[in-house]
Amino acid sequence: MQRVYKTERLILKVIDRSCAELVIDYYLRNKAFLKEWETEKDDEFYTIQYQEEQLDKELAYIENNYSIRLWIFKRNDESKIIGSVLFYNYIRGAFLSCHMGVKLDKDEVNKGYMTEACQKGIEIIFNEFGMHRIEVYIMPKNKCSLGLVEKLGFNNEGLAYKYCKINGKWEDLVRMVLINDAI
Repeated sequence: MQRVYKTERLILKVIDRSCAELVIDYYLRNKAFLKEWETEKDDEFYTIQYQEEQLDKELAYIENNYSIRLWIFKRNDESKIIGSVLFYNYIRGAFLSCHMGVKLDKDEVNKGYMTEACQKGIEIIFNEFGMHRIEVYIMPKNKCSLGLVEKLGFNNEGLAYKYCKINGKWEDLVRMVLINDAI
């Protein structure tokens, strides 16, 4: 499996513990912006040790074929993470499915970066990993993310009632799905 992928404007790559400071920088820059859309984070989350351990886990998950996170960098600046695309919760056998999660820097929204990164990520998950189905769960009020996945061709399969605890509250999430018709 390749660890670095390029698009027209971006580099998507698997990173290791040596990039923990870049990850912390990304999360600190976007702490307030991401809070509304994510699970609660404690102070430990923003430490080098915690992020090094998380990056070690991510590499183990990749090696064991459970998930892959592709961290997003601009082609002209590999010193700053601008987001990530995560494919996780692989289900093999008759399902060949996974979930997708995305994050983007508050200063990079509406520039097409996430569309570009997701298109490449979907290509990888369908072609290299042989997945048939990608699911993504999005809060109904997150119009930006809903617009993104609709643009990528995902279809709405309904509402998952009180599906996930986000920012301290159980939230309903819209289940959006993309099918790989090639398999």
